[in-house]
Amino acid sequence: MGYAHEYAAAIMYRGRVPMEPVDYVPNWQDGPRKAKFHPDTDGFPLPDAPYPPGATLDRGLFPEGGPGQGEFDLGTLSGMLRDSYGLTGRRLGVQANTDLNALPFYPLANWSRGSASGGGLYPVSIHWVSGPSGPVPPGVHYYSTRQHSMRRLLTGDVSGRVRDALGEGAPGPETDQYLVLGIKYWQNSFKYNSFSFHAVSMDLGACVQTWRMWAAARGLAVEPALWFDEERIAELLGVDPREEGIFAVVPLKWAGADVSSGRSPASATPVSVRHKDVERSRTVLTFDALLRMQAATSADAAARPAPGALAPAAAHPADERLPEVALPAARPLDADVRTALRARRSSFGRFDARKPVTADQLAACLAAAAAGSRLGGDTGDVRLAKLYAFVGHVEGIEPGSYAYDPEARSLRRVKEGRPGEFLQKNYFLANYNLEQTGAVLVPTVRTTAVLDAVGDRGYRLVNATIGAVAQSVYTAAAAVDLGCGVALGFDNISYIEELGLEGTGEAPLLIMMIGNERPAPADFRYEIA
Repeated sequence: MGYAHEYAAAIMYRGRVPMEPVDYVPNWQDGPRKAKFHPDTDGFPLPDAPYPPGATLDRGLFPEGGPGQGEFDLGTLSGMLRDSYGLTGRRLGVQANTDLNALPFYPLANWSRGSASGGGLYPVSIHWVSGPSGPVPPGVHYYSTRQHSMRRLLTGDVSGRVRDALGEGAPGPETDQYLVLGIKYWQNSFKYNSFSFHAVSMDLGACVQTWRMWAAARGLAVEPALWFDEERIAELLGVDPREEGIFAVVPLKWAGADVSSGRSPASATPVSVRHKDVERSRTVLTFDALLRMQAATSADAAARPAPGALAPAAAHPADERLPEVALPAARPLDADVRTALRARRSSFGRFDARKPVTADQLAACLAAAAAGSRLGGDTGDVRLAKLYAFVGHVEGIEPGSYAYDPEARSLRRVKEGRPGEFLQKNYFLANYNLEQTGAVLVPTVRTTAVLDAVGDRGYRLVNATIGAVAQSVYTAAAAVDLGCGVALGFDNISYIEELGLEGTGEAPLLIMMIGNERPAPADFRYEIA
């Protein structure tokens, strides 16, 4: 049994037994940047990319006929990056979050993005490794989110090294174009210390799920690899594995590429990016739990699980002995993916129960969550997450707690009665009134079963799946005109007890609040994309 089991247990009990260091206070004045900074590098801006008609969220979440066969080019790559992690507007509105007083000051401004991120910190770093078939000279590029540009870190074809690091059985097409997703831990741990590994692995899933929805809506495919030679890719990117984990590699099917006849061989000579990220913080701290989780989840990273290995950890089906409550057909998610991503935001205390959620809105959010529970790539098509709903104010559905049946698209009643008092009592922060939500959706994963099936690296998969579910709900809620908020600050054990999950091995890892917001909010709109 590896360290990830111990860490997972500490996360579940942190509402009752605080994690070390219990007296930690962030030094906000000495915080890191929200992106990497590589001085003395050149780059190029990415082109504007129009969004085609018909690329709806329904098509992105529920693609027909399997993965798309379309091909990426520089325009589609630019659009996907802009709509997922690029800055699209400034957020400044009267709400209940703790950072409200800082938002009017430009250095502390909160910039909106398509993907969600714990604490709004966005620690995922995106590198593009481009081979000879690309539109620019081959090399390694870093996506600069603030400028929506690529910074060139290395010139030369190193795509063969990435291909070899992926190994046999890797998902995706034969290609020489790859997106590599790393996580710079200090961007999150300066605020969340030992808890940060739990949060940042969800950030990875939120970003990947945005790409999967965006690509599928346009007939493209994004299939992430989570198992590969992490040490070799970290060496290529020139990052310290103790400071930055490499979490995913996404091969891209590229327009006009013909790599089957002339694959670039991997050089036997070590190659590494020499341009280093310059840290803003004068003092950078390390946390034992974070270092141990990086070590545990990066060990044996190239040992890709065999097909079917995750089957024993799949989500349990809904209990047919529980009373069934029918749901209407889900409201169509006919907004295009770009529009829905631009509208995505956290509600932060603006929920208003005077206008209930409609049952078809709830059905749409539940279906989207279920669609996000399969991350694809080398994790296969196993559904790892099961969904529960605490219904407070939904038209035509009695208040209570329910399990969602994704096959029948119906609910199974677990417990009757209004859940508002339980929800608020077990929420740690003051930025939401959970009683005013229409419903609170809770994804669970059998974390221990996943770790037993595929080892400690499975912890990254567990949380990436939860992040993907959250991103799906955020985006679907925006498409059906609902407010949404996602939080980690709750007593996980109380949810196990309330839902009767003691014997199932299910771990509630996130709460997702949906509902209507107060009319005529005091808000400031400033779109920049």
